[in-house]
Amino acid sequence: MTLRQFEYFVAVVEEGSLSRAAARLSVAQPSLSQQLKALERRVGGALFERLPRGMQLTPAGRAFLPEALTTLRGAERAYRSARAAVLGESAELHIATVSSIAAGVLPDVIRTWHDQNAQCPVRLEEFSHRDLLEEQVRNGLGDLAIGPRPRAWDGPVFSLGYEEFVVVLPKSHPLLREGPGARTTAVELNTLADQGWVLFGQGHGLNDLIGSYCSSEGFRPMPAVRTWQVDAAARLAAAGVGPALLPDNAVPAGLDAAILSCRPQRFRELTCYLRSEPHGLVHRFLTLLQEIAPLTQPTDR
Repeated sequence: MTLRQFEYFVAVVEEGSLSRAAARLSVAQPSLSQQLKALERRVGGALFERLPRGMQLTPAGRAFLPEALTTLRGAERAYRSARAAVLGESAELHIATVSSIAAGVLPDVIRTWHDQNAQCPVRLEEFSHRDLLEEQVRNGLGDLAIGPRPRAWDGPVFSLGYEEFVVVLPKSHPLLREGPGARTTAVELNTLADQGWVLFGQGHGLNDLIGSYCSSEGFRPMPAVRTWQVDAAARLAAAGVGPALLPDNAVPAGLDAAILSCRPQRFRELTCYLRSEPHGLVHRFLTLLQEIAPLTQPTDR
């Protein structure tokens, strides 16, 4: 069955004759008749009774009509929704990302998006590891992905800037006691090598990243506790459970803790990547993301 056959069927019902329906649809009457016969063959029985003064629905035709109308109306809604999305007017925007970005970079961006585009809700799909994100987006998930620069990607990739990784410690930590007037603003990771750390679950992307940063400083961080939530990691570190290494934008605002840069500083580039060039709604969101995402731009590093 085709959508055109549904359209022809409904036109004949509404006009009551083949000739008037053909004129309304601007098609030849023999072509219209052939399409109706093909539809009836697919259904397995007659949909119309051919009378001298027109066409009358059979019981099968009367049963078919409500669903045919529903199909045509659904197709029209689908067209309008897709057209609105292409023009950037209204539709749901599906974003795939990793959990730390959902907690850090995106809240301010999505709030601004909602203020400007209340008719275009956002649906977030969050992943614990960048590799899972890339795989799912490559397989068709989401309208766009926001995450670390993909390892291998065939479509467009837009740099958004860099996020800095910072160390979260309780304000009472011994490293912060350097004498009168002293103020510690940065810390070498290996000075924390002998402590139990607030780490993430095995398989969490940040767990791999923190491990690589510490490995480059000559040690392997030992867990005091593991969590899957960035917010929980920050609060556990602030409570004195152990140091945590987190993206600066994901540290909860107003957290009663010491937030220190690494020495040397550690940065991670974030990108927006897509399967095809951005248009309509997606292009508008990407533009907003590039304008207000709380990231250090590459030239400012």
